[in-house]
Amino acid sequence: MKHEAIFALYPSVVTINDDGDNIVATDKNGNVVSWDASAVSKKETDLEVVYKLSALRQERNSRLTETDYLALSDTTLTSAMSTYRQALRDITDSATSLDDVTWPTKP
Repeated sequence: MKHEAIFALYPSVVTINDDGDNIVATDKNGNVVSWDASAVSKKETDLEVVYKLSALRQERNSRLTETDYLALSDTTLTSAMSTYRQALRDITDSATSLDDVTWPTKP
């Protein structure tokens, strides 16, 4: 994730060499690009939040897809199913990742 944070913060960086102890970022001309460890650490945290929320949305969308056929114009959506689907759509109001989600019960 550190590499992604460096690439995000420093657009001139095209390669990163990481030997486990040192990370060296270079631009297209091979020049070393200095990077701020504190800023990179904060960006890593920000990216982690984005990725966790994205995974949550993917799972939510998958669960919605499982019931999409019930919302077609030639079927009647029950109140319970409508409530369930709305709860799925609202899941990101209360959860930020798959680690802290409480999924609604499918009727």
